[in-house]
Amino acid sequence: MRLFADLVTELGTSTKTNDKLESLITYFSSATDKDKVWVIALFSDRRPRRAVNATQLATWCVELSGLPFWLFEESYHTVGDLAETIALLLPEATITDEAGAKPLHYYVEKLIALEKESEEIKRNFIITAWQEMNTAERFVFNKLITGGFRIGVSQKLMVNALAKTVGITPSIIAHHISGNWDPTQINFEDLISNENLAADLSKPYPFYLAYAIEDDVKVLGEPKDWQAEWKWDGIRGQIIKRSGELYVWSRGEELMTDKFPEYHSLQNNLPDGLVLDGEIIPSIDGKPLPFALLQTRIGRKNVTKKQLQEAPIAFFAYDLLEYNGEDWRTKTLEERRSKLEEVLAAANHPALLLSPVIDFNNWEELATIRSTSRDSGAEGIMLKRKASTYQVGRKRGDWWKWKIDPLTIDAVMVYAQKGAGRRSNLYTDYTFAVRDGDQLITFTKAYSGLTDKEFAQVDAFVKRNSIEKFGPVRTVKPELVFEIAFEGIAASARHKSGVALRFPRISRWRHDKPASEINTLDDLKGMLEVYGK
Repeated sequence: MRLFADLVTELGTSTKTNDKLESLITYFSSATDKDKVWVIALFSDRRPRRAVNATQLATWCVELSGLPFWLFEESYHTVGDLAETIALLLPEATITDEAGAKPLHYYVEKLIALEKESEEIKRNFIITAWQEMNTAERFVFNKLITGGFRIGVSQKLMVNALAKTVGITPSIIAHHISGNWDPTQINFEDLISNENLAADLSKPYPFYLAYAIEDDVKVLGEPKDWQAEWKWDGIRGQIIKRSGELYVWSRGEELMTDKFPEYHSLQNNLPDGLVLDGEIIPSIDGKPLPFALLQTRIGRKNVTKKQLQEAPIAFFAYDLLEYNGEDWRTKTLEERRSKLEEVLAAANHPALLLSPVIDFNNWEELATIRSTSRDSGAEGIMLKRKASTYQVGRKRGDWWKWKIDPLTIDAVMVYAQKGAGRRSNLYTDYTFAVRDGDQLITFTKAYSGLTDKEFAQVDAFVKRNSIEKFGPVRTVKPELVFEIAFEGIAASARHKSGVALRFPRISRWRHDKPASEINTLDDLKGMLEVYGK
């Protein structure tokens, strides 16, 4: 446990990628195989289900520390992270070196076993563990319970560290650790072995991701070397057909086969040994529908007949990764596209659509087409080099996304709340409103887009101009105006404004505009009529 706590501390305090890589290599070179498996699982969002809730943790911390509950709450609001707050407030360990000697997998598997135990058994285990640990170990232990190791480690970085440790290329490692594997049932050697890869028929390939193009698109060279496609607003996914079985994976490595019954009949239409890459999108008659309709189906175990009718799902395929059981990722995009078109034509299924290629002769013509993206239900254009292979992760050079400019609206800040992590002492999470006659109607929240200096200035304003306090939330004088950028807008019965924004963020602080000149609710509804279709 101490080895893992030291790793988390090093990763959390380092700002250099190479230092983080070396820390991971050192850990994977010295940890037990069972602990390696659990670190891979934890850093790729495969943490166990929570066995203890936040209220229980807070109650037991107060009990052990002897602090009044109000002081715990104030500390939590200041620190901004429950796991860290508890680690800092608990008294010094009474039993030294016990926890440090126990492996990481001991605690993870104990927490899994606690899920169905009584509250008293949970309490005794948690308190005993706390009494054996130093502050760093407690923090990591609490994170195992609450989840969310947000320490600046990408899966790509972890894959590179594993690759250097075991002497296997990163692309193969990334494929090995993808898919649906259980850290309680697999050992390290099996996880990275080719035998395991062959045995798991459902295993997807790592996704190839594009960078946003920031320069003039002309720097890409000759237009004839590039394939242009729409950048769809959906869920990136893979459809897999192997040994008569069909699997649907999201880019977040969630197996979603049962969530989309529209795809089930593809089991009879697609050949074995096939993997398609594309976008899961609500669609009627081949035309994409707003992402908000897809959200009505995400997370539901049972999809009703009404939902199937109102938000039918299609798969817009744009790449072929495996054909006839052979990995096609090293073939060129032109070769993969040709075979993809052949496969989809033979399948002839209404839920499986070919994502179209956009014809263009020069970059100016494509820029004009790009400006119409929203009319096609897209966020912009994807540019892919025709000679490119299908790589792993985010790579520069061959795949680019050329998004359209976001929608914007001017609003006034009316509520503020402290952030988390390094922003836990600053008010950085804001709620914004537009005007509706003499009233202010809240419509969105945002917590990104300002510089550190600007966040500090807004924080000072909040502290000087708070009107009311509701727990951690402060009502403030409606004076600061910000331009809010967002990618899409949809009708929402859950919000007082009647709208919901997609990816809202602050694009700039409007020092030049008074609150009396912000946009209105009618402006929002007008945008909904135009862009919310």
